[in-house]
Amino acid sequence: MFRKTIILLLFFAVVACGPGKRKRTYSKTRTVTVEGSTEDTSPRKSKKEERINEKAEAIISTAMTFSGTRYKYGGTTKKGMDCSGLVFVSLKENDILFPRVSYQMAMEGQKIDVDDVQKGDLLYFKTSKSGKRINHVGLVVEVDGDDIRFIHATTSRGVLVSSLREGYWKYAFVKAMRIL
Repeated sequence: MFRKTIILLLFFAVVACGPGKRKRTYSKTRTVTVEGSTEDTSPRKSKKEERINEKAEAIISTAMTFSGTRYKYGGTTKKGMDCSGLVFVSLKENDILFPRVSYQMAMEGQKIDVDDVQKGDLLYFKTSKSGKRINHVGLVVEVDGDDIRFIHATTSRGVLVSSLREGYWKYAFVKAMRIL
């Protein structure tokens, strides 16, 4: 279990260094010639973007420590966890106060288009056939083109990472919200 957690954390650390689908708000790359040599002055992220990315990584890292934890309705510990408990604890451990239940969480933050989703954003779902309100939440851990991967807790498999491309989750998806 500990070995799997270490491998997952290393994997996400390596993936985080690669290209991702992100909105960038900094200026274009320019080339400056100094005494016959060419120096690339690549754009840098603003301090605000860096803080947000660091916070998102910290929240994701906290959530990933619960990978493999069994499902328990109302749970917020390694002994058992539900979907909103996972998000609640991951945010709380990183000094972000947030509602405890998914349908209340869904009222917080800024609604974003699924094409603009980034690490640290929250995805909301309606998984009940007869339910009229949101009853499931996941935390985005990776965006690779059209593939959005999120960590959440399922009743059948506990805490795990899934893809929004999977038929069930694609069908049940309601909205994405940015909280950072």
